Amino acid sequence: MYSRAYKLAVAIPPLLWVTLFLLVPYALLLSYSFWTVSSGTIMRQWNLENYRDLGRNWMYLQVLFRSMKIAGAVTMLALVLGYPLAYYLSFHAGARKDLLYQLVIVPLWVSYLVRGYAWKTILGSDGVLNGFLQYLHLVREPVGFFLYSPFAVVLVLTHIYTPFTLLPIYASLEHIPRHLVEASQDLGASPRVTFWRVIFPLSLPGLLAGATFAFVLTLGDFLAPLLVGGASGIMISNIVVSLFGAAFDWPLGAAISVCIMLLVLGMLFAVERTEKKWTFT
Repeated sequence: MYSRAYKLAVAIPPLLWVTLFLLVPYALLLSYSFWTVSSGTIMRQWNLENYRDLGRNWMYLQVLFRSMKIAGAVTMLALVLGYPLAYYLSFHAGARKDLLYQLVIVPLWVSYLVRGYAWKTILGSDGVLNGFLQYLHLVREPVGFFLYSPFAVVLVLTHIYTPFTLLPIYASLEHIPRHLVEASQDLGASPRVTFWRVIFPLSLPGLLAGATFAFVLTLGDFLAPLLVGGASGIMISNIVVSLFGAAFDWPLGAAISVCIMLLVLGMLFAVERTEKKWTFT
């Protein structure tokens, strides 16, 4: 239908955009990971020293495992909160569906920093939560682990990324043909059986997409740990920011970034395989 010249004219701009702003930065990042720093100067000598440092220094692996643990906790909590709400919106909200949907996405209109500082105010020693608990005489003194702890990081990130988890789940539930649900009910299946045998399997692509959003976004987050994490809530992205900033060790920061990127790509590949396995046609 279209000439070759038209196809090239349409394809070249996005390809150039992807090449300049995605592939070239990735290539530079990979190149930096094989260089070293000496006396504050980046030495363009190809070697594997940065990757050896990552393997020898247990601190980096410990922070990476902590980051994955936090990302996993945020993902599970976001799914536990997001899936029931998405199910209610799709099947039971009725005329209130549009209003409730708007209320779900309203937090996305608020700045990330505003939400982070709001949670910092709530969880602080003189914050709303501790003040309320002391008012009820449930505690005698402020609870310390509410702020500057992994608990605070998980709580804040769950609040921030639950909408990103809910939206693909809701879209998946909305695309389930309602006649399949009605057929299951006509054949005598209970609502519980209908959910587990019809609705849940068909919503798995959205669930996997939402879980991927939550995990990847949490793993790459550095602001929430900076605001509410403290020393025990530092994540791997905070180390990368420090290496590219005050430490001026770009090669080591690039090596860590490459490892994180490979981890994320491996996870995306696994999710894609799982989604294809559970795709219903």
